[in-house]
Amino acid sequence: MAVNAIVPDYSGEIKDKFENFHGNQVVYVDWAAHRLFPAPMSWPLPPDMPFVALREQVMAGTFGIHPEWPEIDWSRVEWTLDGEAFTPDEQQGLAEQGIGHKSMLRFHTPGLSGFQNAGV
Repeated sequence: MAVNAIVPDYSGEIKDKFENFHGNQVVYVDWAAHRLFPAPMSWPLPPDMPFVALREQVMAGTFGIHPEWPEIDWSRVEWTLDGEAFTPDEQQGLAEQGIGHKSMLRFHTPGLSGFQNAGV
């Protein structure tokens, strides 16, 4: 998201650059139509972390509190990466698949529309 300064000659130090995360990169993940999580979750993750570890350890640790989490059919999940259709490789590292610093992953779970079908 671009941000415009209110003064034309503003310059400042970027605090959330990759170099400030000790070898990790920030990755945002959003579960579409599940507003129990009102904003994307974000985690500092190693660029070589296999995608399966992101899903089974990191994401499950947060999204796993939702009652629909155990019902997800991962073979049907639709993913986007930075707004483009994406098919993750479970064994490949995040960076190898183009998941970079401050990338946004979004997943849609067909057939699951939130707690009591309320999008929550």
